[in-house]
Amino acid sequence: MATTDNAELIFTGGSVYTVDAARPRAEAVAVRDGAIVAVGPDADVRRLAGPRTETFDLAGRMLLPSFQDSHVHASGGGLERRQCDLTGVHDRQAYLAVVARYAADHPDAPWITGGGWSMDAFPGGVPTKEDLDAVVPGRPVFLSNRDHHGAWVSSAALERAGIDAGTPDPSDGRIERDGRGEPVGMLQEGAMALVQRVVPPPSVEQIAEGVLEGQRYLHSLGVTAWQEAIVGDYPVVPDCFEAFVALDRADKLTARVVGALWWAREHGEEQLDVLLARRERAAAGRRFAATSVKFMQDGVCENFTASMLTPYLDVHGHESANHGKSFFDPEALAHYVTRVDAEGFQAHFHAIGDRAVREVLDAVAAARAANGPSDHRHCAAHIQVVHPDDIPRFAALGLLANGQPLWACAEPQMTELTLPFLGPERSACQYPFRSLLASGARLCFGSDWPVSTPDVLSEIHVAVNRTPAPEGSGVTPDEADVPPFLPDERLRLEDALAAFTLGAAHCNHLDATTGSITVGKRADLVVVDRDLFAVPPPELGLAGVDATFVDGQPVFERA
Repeated sequence: MATTDNAELIFTGGSVYTVDAARPRAEAVAVRDGAIVAVGPDADVRRLAGPRTETFDLAGRMLLPSFQDSHVHASGGGLERRQCDLTGVHDRQAYLAVVARYAADHPDAPWITGGGWSMDAFPGGVPTKEDLDAVVPGRPVFLSNRDHHGAWVSSAALERAGIDAGTPDPSDGRIERDGRGEPVGMLQEGAMALVQRVVPPPSVEQIAEGVLEGQRYLHSLGVTAWQEAIVGDYPVVPDCFEAFVALDRADKLTARVVGALWWAREHGEEQLDVLLARRERAAAGRRFAATSVKFMQDGVCENFTASMLTPYLDVHGHESANHGKSFFDPEALAHYVTRVDAEGFQAHFHAIGDRAVREVLDAVAAARAANGPSDHRHCAAHIQVVHPDDIPRFAALGLLANGQPLWACAEPQMTELTLPFLGPERSACQYPFRSLLASGARLCFGSDWPVSTPDVLSEIHVAVNRTPAPEGSGVTPDEADVPPFLPDERLRLEDALAAFTLGAAHCNHLDATTGSITVGKRADLVVVDRDLFAVPPPELGLAGVDATFVDGQPVFERA
C-alpha cells in the first residue's frame, strides 16, 4: 500500500559512486520530492518502493552525482552552435569549406559570425583575410578562435571597422600585420573589439536561444550546474544577463547557474554599482544567481599575451623582450578585488601565466588583509603556468584552483605554439593539479567551452592520464598514442571526479544541496554507461552519458 514514505524513483542494479566520504559506494538510491531520501544496499532501498514507484535499472552502469562546470560560456557556446560553427573540423581547408557552406545557406545574413577554429591549423597561429575573401568575397566575416582571445576577419570586416595600416594597436591587444604594416586578418585580444563594435549584436531572444541550446548540450554530457564565466560586454561573448534573467523568470532553466559579472578593464570601481544592481535583480529568480565577478588578468600563451615572470623565447630559442600582458595594474587589481570582496562577491580570475597567477594571489592576499577571512570562495581559472613558490599560497589564502584539465596534454597547440616559447623549465610548471592538491588547495574543474569540449568524461580522462582522450572523443589515433604530459601531475580518478562534482559545487556555492549523493541533497544525478573504476584508465574517455536528472526529473536520456 502506498504511503507518503514511498520513494517516487529508485535507482538500482548497478554501481553508485557518491563522492560522499561518509559512504563512497552504494548499490541503490531512492528519490522523493526531488531529493535523495535513501542511499545504501539494494535490499534496504527497495523497502521504500510502493505501487507507484518508478525503478530505473542501471543494468551494471554507474550512477554519480551530476557534473558541474566551474568555468564555461554556455551562452556563447550555444550561440556558436547556431552560427558558423567550426568546432567539428581541424584544418584550414575544412574551415574554409564550412564557412563557404554556411554563407551559401545564409545568403541574407549581413555578417558571417561564429568561430571555433584552432590556431595550430595555421602557420604561426595566424590565418589571413585573403582565405576568407576567396570563399565569401565582399562579405564581412568575424570568426573567433577556439579560445576566444583572437578573431579571424575578412577584408570587408576590416573596411567596415575602418582598420588599416594606420590604425594603432589598442593597449590591450594587437593587430597582426604583414611586412608593410597592413592588417593580415587576425586580431588578438582587445583588438577584436575594433571590429566587434560594428558587428550587429544578437538580440536578447537570440542569446536566450543560445543559452537553451547550451543547456541542452551540457545536459547531454551530464552537466546540470555551471558558472557562466563572463556575463557582460566582452568582445565575442554577447552580454547574456537579460537572457538568463528572462529564462529564469519563465522557468526555462533546468540547470543551476551562477553568473560571473564582467569587470570591464576600461572602467574603474564606479561599475560596482551596476554589478550590485544586477546581483540584486537576479536574486529574485530561482535558478540563476549573479554572485561572482570576473577579472581577466592576462591573455593566453599561444599568442604571447599570457603574463609571464620571465620573457617568452623567440623562434630561435633566445629570450625576447615580451613578458605578455597584465591587463590590470597589480595595485589596481588588488584595490578592485578588495572592494568586490567587501561587497560579498566571489572573485573569479582568468590567470594563465605565472606572473598573472602571482598577481591574483597578491590581490586575494590584499583583500584578506583588509577585510578578514570570508566564505566568498574566490577562484583562479586556467592556472596554466604556476611558479612552484606560489603553489602553497592557494591553500594558505583559500583561493580555489579552477582548472581546465583537457588542456593538460601534448596536443598540437601545446607542442607547436607553447612549449618552444616557454622553454623547458617553465614548461614543466604547467597545470600542476596534483601538486596543488597535495599542498592542500581545493580543486574545481571546468571546460571553458566553447574554447574546448565540455565533455566531462574526456576531461577526466586527461586529468587522470595526462594524454589526449582516445578516438571516439574527437582525438585522432596519433594524438591518443603520445606519452603522458608531465605524468607526475596525474590525478587519481577519485580526485578528478570530485573536482567535477563536489569541488565545482563548492565553487558555485551549491555544495550544501548538490555535488554528492547524500541523503537530503537534491537528486541531480548522472548515469554513465560503465563503471569508471572498472575500466583501464586509458579507456576513460570512451565512456558516455546515458541519462541526466535534475531534482529527480530526466533532462536527458540517450535515445
